[in-house]
Amino acid sequence: MNHAMKTFLKNFLKCGLAGWCMEILFTSMDSLRRRDMTLQGTTSLWMFPIYGSAAVLSPLGRMLRTKPVWVRGSVYMGLIFSEEYLTGRLLAKRDACPWDYGRSRWNIGRVVRLDFAPCWFLAGLIFERLLCPAAPRGDTGKKPASP
Repeated sequence: MNHAMKTFLKNFLKCGLAGWCMEILFTSMDSLRRRDMTLQGTTSLWMFPIYGSAAVLSPLGRMLRTKPVWVRGSVYMGLIFSEEYLTGRLLAKRDACPWDYGRSRWNIGRVVRLDFAPCWFLAGLIFERLLCPAAPRGDTGKKPASP
C-alpha cells in the first residue's frame, strides 16, 4: 500500500471516530434538554463511513489554509450539507437512513436541517484541525525572501 493510501485510510479512521464521538456528544445534549439525566447519545454504524469521508477535506484544507476562518468554515459547511443530503437520500431510498428531520421546519427533503449550519461549520473546522494540523510557529509554508 502506498503512502498516500495509508494517509487517506488513517485520516478516514480519524474522521469516522471523531464524527461518531461528536454525534454522541451532540445527541446526549438533547437528552439534557429533555431533562433526561442518563445523557444517552446515539449514532448509527452508517455514520462511520459518512463521517470518515471527511478525509477528502485534507487537500482542500491545505488549499484554504490562508483563508479566513469564516471562508473555510463556510466551504466545509456547504460540503457537509451536500454529503448529508446525498447520503441521506441514498439511505432513505433503502429505508436505512438513521435520521429524519421531517419535523423541523428548516428541513430539506427530510435529510438536511438548515438550522444545523453552525454545527456543520464547527464540525468542518474540527475535521480541518484533525487533517491539517497547524504549521509549527514561524513556519508559514512560504519560502523565505531572497536577499
